[in-house]
Amino acid sequence: MLAEVQPSTLLDLIARLDSATSARDTAAFRDGLLTSIPALRAFALSLAVNTAVADHLVQETLLKAWKNQHRFEPGSNLQAWLCTILRNQFYSEIRKRKREVEDADGAMAGQMVAPAAQEASSDLQRVGQHLAKMPAVMREALLLVGAQGLTYEDAAALIGCQVGTVKSRVSRARTLLASSLGLDSRRAAV
Repeated sequence: MLAEVQPSTLLDLIARLDSATSARDTAAFRDGLLTSIPALRAFALSLAVNTAVADHLVQETLLKAWKNQHRFEPGSNLQAWLCTILRNQFYSEIRKRKREVEDADGAMAGQMVAPAAQEASSDLQRVGQHLAKMPAVMREALLLVGAQGLTYEDAAALIGCQVGTVKSRVSRARTLLASSLGLDSRRAAV
C-alpha cells in the first residue's frame, strides 16, 4: 500500500488546495501532507476495510488538516496529527450511521407523526415552566448537557466544578423534571 501510486483524486486535491493559497508556510505543510498520503491510506484501509471508504476518509482528513493547519504546531509529529483527525472522522461517521435508518420504500417515514404546532408549543411552555421552578444549578447543568449538547467534561469546565457533580446534577434534574411532568423517570433518561 505504501509503495502504490496514490489516487489522482487525492493528489489533485492537494494541488487545488495549494493553488488557492500562495504562502511559503503552506509549501512545507503541503509537502508533509503529500508524503503522509500513503500512510494515511494504509491506516484508513485498516479501519474501513473498503478502499472507497478509506479514500473518502483520507480526503476528509486532508481537507480538515488544510483548513486547520493554523492549529498544527510546526516541529510536532504531522503524521500523528493526521492520523488523529482520520480516526476521529472515522468514528464520527460510524456514530452518524448508527442514527441513520434506511427507508427506501418510505415505510418508516409514513409512520412518523408530527403533533400539531399548537400542542408542541404548549408542551414546550409546560416544560419551560417546570424548568423555571427547578434549582438554578440543576437547571444550568441540564440545559448545558441536554439542550446545548455539551459533554459532561465541557459542562464541568464551564460551570467550574467536577465532572461527577455535573453528572449528578443532570441526573437529579432529569428525575425532577420527569416527575413534575408526570413522566416515567426511565423514559425521561433516554
